[in-house]
Parts: sequence; structure tokens; C-alpha cells
Amino acid sequence: MQLKWNYKPPTSEEQKAAEELGEKLTISPVLAAMLIKRGITTESAAKRFFRPQLADLINPFLMKDMDLAVDRLNDAMGRKERILVYGDYDVDGCTAVALVYKFLRQYYSNIDYYIPDRYDEGYGVSRKGIDYAKETGVKLIIILDCGIKAIEEITYAKSVGIDFIICDHHVPDEQMPPAVAILNPKRPDDTFPFKDLCGCGVGFKFMQAFAKNNGIPFSRLIPLLDFCAVSIAADLVSVTDENRILAFHGLKQLNQNPSIGLKAIIDVCGLNGRELSMSDIIFKIGPRINASGRMENGKETVDLLVERDFNNALAAAKHIDKYNEQRKDVDRQMTEEANQIVARLESQRHQSSIVLYDENWKKGVVGIVASRLTEIYFRPTVVLTRDENLATGSARSVAGFDVYAAIKSCRDLLLNFGGHTYAAGLTLRWDDVVKFRNRFQQYVDEHIQPEQTEAMLDIDARIDFKDITKRFHNDLKRFAPFGPSNPKPLFCTEGVYDFGTSKVVGREQEHIKLELIDSKSSNVMNGIAFGQSASARYIKSRRSFDIAYTIEDNVFKRGTMQLQIEAIRPTEEEETDGSSAL
Repeated sequence: MQLKWNYKPPTSEEQKAAEELGEKLTISPVLAAMLIKRGITTESAAKRFFRPQLADLINPFLMKDMDLAVDRLNDAMGRKERILVYGDYDVDGCTAVALVYKFLRQYYSNIDYYIPDRYDEGYGVSRKGIDYAKETGVKLIIILDCGIKAIEEITYAKSVGIDFIICDHHVPDEQMPPAVAILNPKRPDDTFPFKDLCGCGVGFKFMQAFAKNNGIPFSRLIPLLDFCAVSIAADLVSVTDENRILAFHGLKQLNQNPSIGLKAIIDVCGLNGRELSMSDIIFKIGPRINASGRMENGKETVDLLVERDFNNALAAAKHIDKYNEQRKDVDRQMTEEANQIVARLESQRHQSSIVLYDENWKKGVVGIVASRLTEIYFRPTVVLTRDENLATGSARSVAGFDVYAAIKSCRDLLLNFGGHTYAAGLTLRWDDVVKFRNRFQQYVDEHIQPEQTEAMLDIDARIDFKDITKRFHNDLKRFAPFGPSNPKPLFCTEGVYDFGTSKVVGREQEHIKLELIDSKSSNVMNGIAFGQSASARYIKSRRSFDIAYTIEDNVFKRGTMQLQIEAIRPTEEEETDGSSAL
């Protein structure tokens, strides 16, 4: 893969500002410059960034309809109405349902939860779900992470005496459903200061408002923050402002006293005894929560997340882990088939987007395959499968391109769609798939920028090994939790050499374990380069090379650090403008 190294050295003014801020905060100017890039330019703002406080959470009643939602929930409880907590079958939806249900069941017993079956009911509010609510005497449905476009279904629910409170974060249409309250910071008429909450985050704000209105101490909500951290990480929303506070304290909860269901998943993942990060959620915990909804029914996941007995939870987590193994097998097979299709479609390879469809692909895995193809080809991707006479699927995007807007431009061909900038779902008639592909590709051709389809490494700073002190590393860790809008800093060191002990490792000899020195110090740095064994011969030739890397804790040697090397290039290929390709 051709990687373009993108680095812009700081101007003299930027360097001066970084030095001044670094002096005030007693941190390296390199790290101070990273704060400034994140819009943090004052000492007080930096302290809020490094020490997120729950007291700084936004007043939930600033969200439009929050007072209506709380009043309706209070009325339901006062009248002893049956309440159903309803959510999507992905990580965000399942954690949101678990959070709201677990909190409310402490104060109210006539409550249940419902997750639609992906294969039988599809995404969002279903007639079957409403009929289940009607049959079981439900009068109020709290729906999480979906519902913002369910006009027909919620109109039907209203006709049979069921009210809805919607807690969603997907982009709404001009017309919205006839719910008694719609909590969604992306509403055009909502002035809530932070727009990028996930579905679980909106659910948390609802419970925060309910607690405040009923005199329940905020401390009763803190044990549920681990669900917020899991959801924020897995749903790839920006880790800034309100989300940063929720993720920071949610990770603290996840590490110190996780809920029983999450503790069981942590056990099954083999993550016990280590400090969990957002990456652990994305690559280990999240996929297991998702697996049940992808392969069977997401309700099993919520059963696990609200379980009170650890032994039962552990058995359920092991069961869901088997779903995850099945999901990985299907994922590998479908991705390989998709790659073969792209390779055969020579014309597709030169277009700015990818639209693939196959009657036999599993509906629950198309989103993962779309993500894989986006990572491989760096183009917005739609993957569809057939469901009787319909096509249903998922879209994923590249940095900076709004795939939701691209899909919305084809809305006259769609029966249903929803999502946000980087991920969306859609349903259309199977006979319209070719028309959709052509229209989608035309939109992308007209709106995408060339640099958005390049494999880009955005370097935060050029440093030398002498700069990487224990103090530097400890200060760097305070930038966590990492995620969109606060990515893990990527450094570059030029002119490094093999210390003489680097070697190829791994079951298939695919990785390189490195011991490196640079030309400006005698410091020996340990590093690991996953999947880059092709560079081993050059490294062992004793010629100099440049590395791009993050700085990590060494999990095998407590108290030490290592470089996780993302890219390697020969030093002599450096270009004068600071951007180069390997």
C-alpha cells in the first residue's frame, strides 16, 4: 500500500505559542503544540482537557423536549403503566437499552426491554415490536439509537394507545414522527451545545434529567458510565467535550468496577489485569457485543449486559464469544469474495466509490465488509445483500466525506435509510440496485476530494529518541481517551538504524520486533511493526530509515514503553516539502 506521509512543521508563531503554553503547563512544547492543534490554547482549557470533570456535563434540560420526556416518564410511573425500553441491535443500541433499563428498574418494576431481530424485523421500529408491546400492555416505549424516521410505525403505535419517547442521534428528516418527545441533538431546532452524542449518550442525558427532576443523586448514574464509554468507542463518535467527559469516567468505571455483564466479556476477551483503553473496546469488547445481533438476535447481548449474577453472565459471554468466532469466519469469506469482485471489475477500481451486492451475503456482516473495503481501497463503500425482493446493506466512508449525504441524494430510490457522516444503512428494491449504484457513484465523483482517497499518515510531530522520556510518555497518556477528533498522536523519527537485534516474529513471520537507535542519541528504543516483515531485509542492511509510530505501554514489561510502528521508509526517499510516499 502506498502511504503518503503528511507533516506540516509549525510556523515560528506556532512554535512560540507552544513554548509559552508548555511552560505554563510544565509539559514539552511538542505536546503543547498538539493541544493547540486541538483548539486548546489556554492553561484553564488544558486543565479541563487533562482532568475532565463530571460536574462540567451539560445540563440535560437544555436538550429540546427533555422536559416533555421526563414528564411523560413520571406520568407513566405514577400511573403504573407498563414501559418498554426498545433499541437497535448494535453496540450503541444494546448499551443504551442496558443503561436505561438498569437505571429505571431500581425505581420501577413494570418495565421490560426489546431488541428487534435483524433478520426478521430489520432496523429500527417494527410493526412486530409494536404489536408485542400492545399484547403485553405497554403504554410507553422509550426507543434508543433509532426511531427518528419511523413516522408510519409510530403513527400506528399512537393509534393503538402507545406513546413513544425517541432518544436518537441520527440525522432527522424534515418531517419527524408523532412521538410525545424527541431527544436528538441533531434536530435543526435543538440548541443543545454538543451535537455528537451517541445513542447511549442521549439515553444517559435522559436518565440524568430524570434523576435531577426526581431528586436522585447523580452518584447513582456513575456505575452506568462504563456503557457510555463502550458505546462512544464502538460508534466512533468524536471524543471531545461531553463525550470526552463520559468516555474518561466511563473508562475509569470499566477499569475499576465494571458492570457484571461487561466484566464477563472482559474475562472472555482475556483482558483481565490490564488497563483497558478505547482500542480494547473497539477491537475486543465491541465486536463481541455486536456479534449476537449480527449472527442471531441482539436481545441475548442485553440479557448479558443487565445480568445480576456473574456466573450466569460468564456463561452468556462465552456463548456470545462463539457468535463472534462465527462472525469472523463469515467476515473473512465475504471480504475475500468482495475483493475478488473488485479485482474483476476493472472499471470499478478506477472509480471514486465502491458499490457491491450479492444475494448470498449475510445481512449482519455487510457493515463490517464495507469497513474492510474502505480500509483497503480508501473509497466510500456500499455493500448490499438480498432480502426477498429488497436490497439491504450498509455504507462506510473515508475521512472527511459525508456518505450519509451521498445516500440521501438517492432518496427517491430508497425505501429507508439512516445514519451519519461516516456510516449509514439503507434499503431499496433489488431491481433498483444498478440505478442506485450509478447515482451514488456519480455523487461521489462530483463531491469527493482527491486527497480523501489517498492512504494518508498524518504526522503530529517530528521528534528524536532523546525526546521520548518517561515524563513525556506520562504526559502523552493524559491526552487519552483517544478517538475521532482526538486521535492518538503519531510521531516521526528520521534516520534511525537497527541496533543489530531486530528480528522477524509471529506465527507466519509477518511482524518485526525492533531495537532501534537514532543518529542524535544513544537511546535504544524497542518497537513492534505489525504486518511489515517485507521491510526486514532493508532494516537488517544497516541503512538508515524513517519511522512513523505511536508510543505505547509495553504490556509484557510493566513500566516500560515501546513504539508501535505504523510505517517504515528509507531515509533517502524523503521529499523536501515534508510529504513523502513509501
